[in-house]
Amino acid sequence: MSRPIRAISIVSLLLIVGLPGIPGEAGSEPLPIPLSTSGSLADGSEVPLERLAPDSLSVKQTADGDGSATAIAPEIARDPWPETVSLPTDVDEGSAVTPRAYRIQDNARVQQFLDQFQTGYRRAVVERWLVRAGRYLPMVFGVFREKGLPEDLVFTAMIESGFNPVAVSRAGAKGLWQFMAPTARRYGLRVDRWVDERLDPEKSTVAAANYLKDLYTMFGSWDLVQAAYNAGEMKVTRAIQGMGTKDFWALARGRLLRQETKDFVPAIHAATLIGREPERYGFVVAPEDPLRYEIVTVTRATPLLRIAAQAGVGLDDLERLNPELRLKQTPPGPYALKVPVGGADHIQAALERAQAPRHVASARPPHGKPLVVKASTSQIHVVQPRETLSAIAKRYGVSLKELLHWNDLAETARIFPGDRLRVASVISRAEESEQGGFH
Repeated sequence: MSRPIRAISIVSLLLIVGLPGIPGEAGSEPLPIPLSTSGSLADGSEVPLERLAPDSLSVKQTADGDGSATAIAPEIARDPWPETVSLPTDVDEGSAVTPRAYRIQDNARVQQFLDQFQTGYRRAVVERWLVRAGRYLPMVFGVFREKGLPEDLVFTAMIESGFNPVAVSRAGAKGLWQFMAPTARRYGLRVDRWVDERLDPEKSTVAAANYLKDLYTMFGSWDLVQAAYNAGEMKVTRAIQGMGTKDFWALARGRLLRQETKDFVPAIHAATLIGREPERYGFVVAPEDPLRYEIVTVTRATPLLRIAAQAGVGLDDLERLNPELRLKQTPPGPYALKVPVGGADHIQAALERAQAPRHVASARPPHGKPLVVKASTSQIHVVQPRETLSAIAKRYGVSLKELLHWNDLAETARIFPGDRLRVASVISRAEESEQGGFH
């Protein structure tokens, strides 16, 4: 029997479920640049330049109609924006910038999206959003409360990704919050050949919360925050300077913001109204269970397939809990792997058995003494500039084949400074005899 998602069930009821842990721009890293000649916005607040990205086009739409609202409602008529809009001022002149309540506008543009979200195939898409929301809402609410943010901001992710943690836009933005790689790195997310933490729902939520707080410090209005999240800080700042207003709805009547950004904010308002009271708009769905897992530390690069086979757990479960692992394996060095609830002890024991040192006798060499290969306690080598796999193997007295095998690398694999590789020493029984043998 399905149970309706009410405002209580989507905002309050899910909060009682505990879960462990809290935890986009292709190209070069963006540089912090001044956003106005004065270094401050019209309200007198200072601009935090050290963490904010430069001007960019909006890049956070998902490609297949299951994320961005503008992707699922492209034919909404471009009706004129209302001439007058009642928009409460979020920041008083000269006041300190602190997060205020999130306010929903009830105007013609919001109503258009609200109507579209209840009509035709878009209705089924919004239902999928609401179902998936149950998996992530408790976690997001917890992060936002800790950061002092309004909980209604969660519905920004509904329009960004449809609560799909592996959503990828046409421009390469990824995850629940559709970060581009440079912005993700600026806000502490790891994005490299092994791991893409934009796809980690919890870590990316923490990064998004910090980014939203910085944007609020700049603009003092959640509408402008969401516009900047979509269009870039410089684009919104230039629109404010060009039109002489901090009212998003007035800016949206001008020509200085792209239509995508003009649509983005009212779409979030419409999604928030539905998320608050789904039944009022005819949505009766059963949300997914909240995200829950346990943590196991994996000490070396290990394919998830091998972990699943050794521990007798479902590969699909491991992949679903760890979408940030780009190669479907843990990276070199210790890694906190998320595993199904109740499976941590069993998986940890299986990993320890598989990683225990072992001795393997090889073919008898010409001098008649059998060669014994002993894998020593696991060591980690951090790749330095201009190092090669062959040079690293030679340095540690192992074969290139062994080094590739221990790190699950192909012969054609490239390494980069900062990569962490598992290495081990190899000694023969004859050499051990000279050193005192095994003890």
